[in-house]
Amino acid sequence: MTAENPFRYKTRVVHVGSLPMGGDNPVRVQSMTSTDTLDTLSTVAQAIRMINAGCEYVRIAVPWMKEAVNLREIKKELRKQGYHTPIIADVHFNAKIAEEAASIVEKVRINPGNYLPLRVVGREDRERGPGIVEEQIAGRLAPLLKICKDHGTAIRIGVNHGSLSERIMHMYGDTPLGMVESALEFARICDSLSFHDLVFSMKASNIRMMIAANRLLAERMKEAGMNYPIHLGVTEAGSGDDGRIKSAIGIGSLLADGIGDTIRVSLTEDPELEIPAAYSILQSAGVRITKTEFIACPSCGRTQFNIQAVFQEIQSKTSHLKGLKIAVMGCVVNGPGEMADAHYGLVGAGSGKIHLYKGQKLVRKNIEEEMAVDTMVELIKESGDWIENDNSVKSSPPLPGERGSGG
Repeated sequence: MTAENPFRYKTRVVHVGSLPMGGDNPVRVQSMTSTDTLDTLSTVAQAIRMINAGCEYVRIAVPWMKEAVNLREIKKELRKQGYHTPIIADVHFNAKIAEEAASIVEKVRINPGNYLPLRVVGREDRERGPGIVEEQIAGRLAPLLKICKDHGTAIRIGVNHGSLSERIMHMYGDTPLGMVESALEFARICDSLSFHDLVFSMKASNIRMMIAANRLLAERMKEAGMNYPIHLGVTEAGSGDDGRIKSAIGIGSLLADGIGDTIRVSLTEDPELEIPAAYSILQSAGVRITKTEFIACPSCGRTQFNIQAVFQEIQSKTSHLKGLKIAVMGCVVNGPGEMADAHYGLVGAGSGKIHLYKGQKLVRKNIEEEMAVDTMVELIKESGDWIENDNSVKSSPPLPGERGSGG
């Protein structure tokens, strides 16, 4: 648990270029390019759109060695254009590709399935004990860890539900336990080789599987005295409302548990569109405040003013006040109690009348409906919480260290 956020599980700090994750750092937002990695200019252009939307880590697919080599050109062009966002190489299939990428970028994602023993583990090996497999994997993993140490490169051990090895499947079945054991096996190996710049992920398209695996990972790490950062995401979430809701349930449930140090909302859309969804999830979970938060009741027969119109107007005039929580409530029956943690609130007080609150204190009574929003703005200004809305940066991404919960 951190001092800033008592609900967040305290992980170790892992440096990813100039932007660390874990510890008391904000939960980082990342996304992944969808361009051909060999097309340097297209990949750079898309990465810039992602960064301008608020992406803090840019992940790039590296299927083959030629793409790994081209990471150098992509990084050079990004830096030339003034962007220093850390780059993550997403590697599958071949350990040598990961080694090449690790000498170029700030972080490499590998799949445990890429580091299976080169020979089949036989009966005599099994009689020597379970450590024999880890010994063989360590021999294959050691060159990558040395390169990462030499270049200050972090590693994500990315376990996907759909790509567990046959050995893990045979031992644990198609279960969250199998996913976790696959990760912890690599954690033990890396620890034995004195490498600790690790991040772990348990990803699945099945939300229940994803949630259960991450909860179990956090539990098992605590039992083993480990505290590596955890990357959250629901794979193949889809697009539109369905994709966002699916991601919000999976990622949000874990954030509410205090689990998670970086997230990616995987949508079948342009990657820059994932970023607003990610920040909305973080805001709703209360772990990273990057915009105004609004509380509003759905209204009922007790509401005697046009709550929809008032709510829309207050949103349009105060949505740039990052970190404030503003409530619009229909009546005094439940309104004051339900908005108790809001900084400011408008509450219906009768036919066309509205009360204004600062915190839990009633400060203005029976304001005409048409004047309520402007009066609220005046109250916020008088209280010193107003900032001018610069439309040129209204949609700019939040920066590390902005007003927020520190989570």
